[in-house]
Amino acid sequence: MTKFYISTMKQRLLATLVIAAFYLLPLMAQEHISSPNGKIQLSVGLKSGRPYYELKYHDRNIFNTSFLGYKLSDGNLDSDFKIISCTRTTKDETWQQVWGEEEFVKNHYNELTIHLQQKKGLKRKLDIVFRIFDDGIGFRYIIPEQKTLNTIIINEEETQFALAHDAEAWSIPSNHTEYFEGIYRKSLISTKDTVCTPLTIEYEPDIYLSIHEAALNDYASLNLTPRGNTLTSALTPWSNGIKVYGNKNLMSPWRTVIVVQKATDLLLSRIMLNLNDPCKIEDTSWIKPGKYIGIWWSIHKKKNTWEMGPNHGATTANVKRYIDFAARHGFSGILAEGWNPGWGNGEKITYQKSYPDFNIEEVNQYARSKGVRFIGHMESWGNSKLIETEMDSVFRWFHSMDMNTVKTGYVGHKFDGKELSKSQYGIRHYRKVIETAARYHIMINNHEPAMPTGIQRTWPNLMTQEGVRGQEYNAWDKKGGNPPEHTATLPYTRGLAGPTDFTPAIFNFSEVIKGTRPHSTLAKQLAEFVIIYSPLQMAADEIENYEGQPALTFIENCPTTWSQMVVPNGKIGQYITIARKERNGDSWFLGSLTDNKARELDVRLDFLDADKKYTAIIYEDGPEADFETNPMAMSIRQIKVDCNSTLHLKLARSGGAAVQLKVASKL
Repeated sequence: MTKFYISTMKQRLLATLVIAAFYLLPLMAQEHISSPNGKIQLSVGLKSGRPYYELKYHDRNIFNTSFLGYKLSDGNLDSDFKIISCTRTTKDETWQQVWGEEEFVKNHYNELTIHLQQKKGLKRKLDIVFRIFDDGIGFRYIIPEQKTLNTIIINEEETQFALAHDAEAWSIPSNHTEYFEGIYRKSLISTKDTVCTPLTIEYEPDIYLSIHEAALNDYASLNLTPRGNTLTSALTPWSNGIKVYGNKNLMSPWRTVIVVQKATDLLLSRIMLNLNDPCKIEDTSWIKPGKYIGIWWSIHKKKNTWEMGPNHGATTANVKRYIDFAARHGFSGILAEGWNPGWGNGEKITYQKSYPDFNIEEVNQYARSKGVRFIGHMESWGNSKLIETEMDSVFRWFHSMDMNTVKTGYVGHKFDGKELSKSQYGIRHYRKVIETAARYHIMINNHEPAMPTGIQRTWPNLMTQEGVRGQEYNAWDKKGGNPPEHTATLPYTRGLAGPTDFTPAIFNFSEVIKGTRPHSTLAKQLAEFVIIYSPLQMAADEIENYEGQPALTFIENCPTTWSQMVVPNGKIGQYITIARKERNGDSWFLGSLTDNKARELDVRLDFLDADKKYTAIIYEDGPEADFETNPMAMSIRQIKVDCNSTLHLKLARSGGAAVQLKVASKL
């Protein structure tokens, strides 16, 4: 009788455990997916009905349980879920860029989509798509159309990045930095305020991360708020506090995480580009990268003015001088800001009328006769509605004069005095401008932008953007300008978001404000021309400072679109070396720069073609060069090299080197 009783109890206990496991299964449901090379492992599932993910790299925890979801104006999409189904796919392709740091981009990923539905109430649905690459992940939300959700209004996106431990990261604060024009500071994540992305993290000595977003379309820009080791999304709101307005369905941007072993490998990731849609412009033959000059630095240095007056910069005669210089030295464009009314006190902005001392038709015709294009300019002072009202007719007018590039600007704290530029309001505006410009074969250089997210793959007429503390701070910043480590930090931070109109290549270090000038050597200014990537690259100095300067030869020869790039060495905020191979040619161009410490760097040239000999033309800091006491000291030398050679570079304090590697012979 005792044995029977014990046996019965065991059976009952087993049955209870089986039933409990059945009911707990939906609470702990989990799916796994790895990168194609298996080094990144992602777990996705539900905990108590809440969607989450966990991330490992080489079997080491990167993100612990990180919850996902939304708070909507009429309910939440963050809990009470069950997994309806999962779908998996994989892709391995290579696609060609219209322009870029590489010509061909490999796009290889494994994808997992979890289809969720809430168990009670309105039983709303939510899909979350995860793509796993060999160097990171991307994930996005899809709210499908459903009868129980007529209009989507997002109060909060609840995406988490729950780091397994605290780590140091480089960031600029989101709430206290206008136009992203800040200096990236390194500190523990747990000590930071809300920050902009990209957020670059030194997670461990052999693990580096960068958190950002891709394909920002009709949505709010991403910011991150730390709570201990956990980063939570903080979308840029409308003025009424709402984060995003949708229709009957919604697709969020991709949240991206680059995961690599070396800081320099961050620069080689193409996750952001791969997560954007392919090019929507059928004929891209009119989209042409190039170098340009302009009446810009002279204005920032208080020599000329934007508005008309005795020192007006954009006069017909002055701009023709710049056109002549551009034609002589191989620059494809000339930018003149301040040629149209709207720069003086109380003037009404107009885009199709010139100041009396500037004849745009005459200037443009003169430029075309010299093989140079005049670059249009539309500064709005934050009046985005004005640009939207006039851009169709203005772009048509520019196109009729064969002008193919326009610089747009939005200097003003808020769009139309009300909305933040990186809110959904601003994102919608920027897209309207890009698409309208494409219809008239206009390339855009956008200043005061939202942070780039790879849209240039889809709309390659979006050539370059500012969104950076640029060279102009070295002209008038009362605190002294950009520190030496600034351009040794930007490639690993702002540069990860895409092309940057930093405006390098200042050759004269005179001061208008005492102590404020480029805190670099001349050779470092050349290096920045290679390192800070932009397909429309400005040589920013006055033409008088280029005349008779041997360093100009390097800029004359340097392209702005590439077939390959390598990063031989670097450490965030300290130094970096980048080499780029020209498109449709065999030459390489290399830039190397450092912070306020002098360095000696050995750069292996094993990226060169094995069957060729090269002539290396090296522009480098002279023996007595120093960014404070002797910034102009520069030497130029030539040596023969091949793929087995190593360049030994001596960089002065805040110095640099720029190298052209020309094919001398084939083996």
